[in-house]
Amino acid sequence: MSRHVKIVGAVAVAALLATACSQGSATRGTTADAGGKVTLRYFTFSAAPDHVKDLAAIEQAFEKENPDVDVVVETAPFDQYFTKLQTSIAGGTAPDTFELNYENFVTYASAGSLLDLGTVAGDGAGGMDTSAYAPESLNAFKRDGKQYALPASFSTVVLFYNKDLFDQAGVPVPTADWTWQDEQAAAEKLTDRKKGVYGDFQPVQFFEFYKTLKQAGGEFLTPDGKKSAFNSPQGVKAATWLVSKVGKTMPTEAEIGGTADYDTNLFKSGKLAMWHNGIWQFAGLKDVPFHWDVVVEPGDAAKASAVFHNAVAASSTTKHGKQAWAWARFLSASPVAATTRIRSSWELPPISDQQVLAGYLKDPKPANRQAVFDSLKSIALPPVIKRQQEMQDAVTKELSEAAAGRKSVQDALKTAATEVDALLG
Repeated sequence: MSRHVKIVGAVAVAALLATACSQGSATRGTTADAGGKVTLRYFTFSAAPDHVKDLAAIEQAFEKENPDVDVVVETAPFDQYFTKLQTSIAGGTAPDTFELNYENFVTYASAGSLLDLGTVAGDGAGGMDTSAYAPESLNAFKRDGKQYALPASFSTVVLFYNKDLFDQAGVPVPTADWTWQDEQAAAEKLTDRKKGVYGDFQPVQFFEFYKTLKQAGGEFLTPDGKKSAFNSPQGVKAATWLVSKVGKTMPTEAEIGGTADYDTNLFKSGKLAMWHNGIWQFAGLKDVPFHWDVVVEPGDAAKASAVFHNAVAASSTTKHGKQAWAWARFLSASPVAATTRIRSSWELPPISDQQVLAGYLKDPKPANRQAVFDSLKSIALPPVIKRQQEMQDAVTKELSEAAAGRKSVQDALKTAATEVDALLG
């Protein structure tokens, strides 16, 4: 482990609590080493506990190429991270660079907390060189035409399928051209409730709804973001698509019974033909005793895939803008960072260089890993508001009511829209 990696522990947290409004802080007071090096602080939630050594390897490679910069890394658990980050920014002691997921990026960019990286990129007369990145991922971290963060990693949701179950039933396996109707027809043929075999599993919740809404051609919020827009014909179609599976081609809430990882265990046991889930499941499926693969999720009016991004941003108050840019670009797009992430299964780098990604694509399980990158062609980004968690909970609750048969889809969406509009007001 690099000597520069500093994990915020109990003692450090206790000290920070005493000096940062009893909230905690993500910062260190030093900005330069005695030898005159620039000390650049980086705060992250995704490295610890499993990828601290991987981050240290990337850091050491960066410092070798940039001997005048000393990167100091601090980490905190995700459930504490943004409280600490917010406190440090409010207290004027923000880290120079830090990690953001997409939802929080929107909030911090809107608040003016992030540095416009285009002002410090120093890539010549042509402006900022962003050719290393997948365009769709890069654009997710722009606001008002300015690049406020660089995408560092991503994971996507795809359609997993049990090839053996398809072959046994004589049903053609999913393809990238499938629609909802194709998925539904296959799921009905593959479901055998007497044997405990289900054709499909797609959670009935907020994260699936905003995506299927996009697939149906609808929008979650109005263009100005001031009102909900999902209580629409497209919204009804999307919600019906999710709810109609329950009790027919997928288990009911009562059958699941609150069991943790029910869908994961169902797929691993060979009792689930199709499964909407994320690529983070790949490692856990290496040793299952059946053949499986993935494709881009079917669409309706359009294709749309849920893609979860993490990015590197710089504080608008940093005194080391050029170094912050150099670190952000190295951490997000250098061959060292990309290969380290791929080798360690630390999410995936959203880069455009297919040669760097070749090792990932050659892994035989699943065979169609290209679907992961094809998902980036049609991204469904989550709607973001200030009261994000309350919005997510309200939508999930009403969809669950419809799935359980306690409300019609129309009534559930009407109630959810009223609640979301109140949160926006």
